[in-house]
Amino acid sequence: MHLDLVHWTLTLIKAEKFIQLTLHRLNSSNLRGCKIIMRIVVTFAGIVILSCLYIVRTLPIAANFQNHAANEIPQSCTVTKPPKPPFVPPAPYPSDGQVWIGSPKLWTDIPKDGVWRGLPHYTSDDTRFRQKVFFWSEGYDWRNENPPELTITGTRLDGTAPPLSSDDHANAGWTNDSKHPFIVDGVFIPTAGCWKITGRYKGQELSYVVGVAN
Repeated sequence: MHLDLVHWTLTLIKAEKFIQLTLHRLNSSNLRGCKIIMRIVVTFAGIVILSCLYIVRTLPIAANFQNHAANEIPQSCTVTKPPKPPFVPPAPYPSDGQVWIGSPKLWTDIPKDGVWRGLPHYTSDDTRFRQKVFFWSEGYDWRNENPPELTITGTRLDGTAPPLSSDDHANAGWTNDSKHPFIVDGVFIPTAGCWKITGRYKGQELSYVVGVAN
């Protein structure tokens, strides 16, 4: 791409010099306007050609980038999609801006496209991916149950990998309403791939499939 740009740039410079030389030889005052017009035309044509060349050359790069992102998760990974009809958490729990699955006894949010991207590592020498997983249960009271009895497990579906691990215990939290808290647990995902995540709480079980991208 860079060689093509250099080639076209040199060609335009040569063309402009040729036109300038030709107009200089036509040393007539009534051609001054023509000189200005020709210079504008050459400059504009150069901008158009360089812009078109850049767009044509970068389209395959963008397509390859999108294909690479899509290929990070195998097509065989049937990630959990937003339910139809959508599940709406009971009021006054938060219900906006997320994709929810589950029931009033146990629910969680999932990514809209079913993929977790850009997950961090807990430490620089830890190759596992770190994620915070949130669950809700109507009626859960952190003052009577702390830490909460939520457990989270995970299994890779598209390859061999150690099971997902989690922190020693889950924790309670809330944003503006301590009477309607969430339950959160930190998990460690050993590898990228297709993962089935399962949360269990007081006899309730909720699972979903998510892709973990590098």
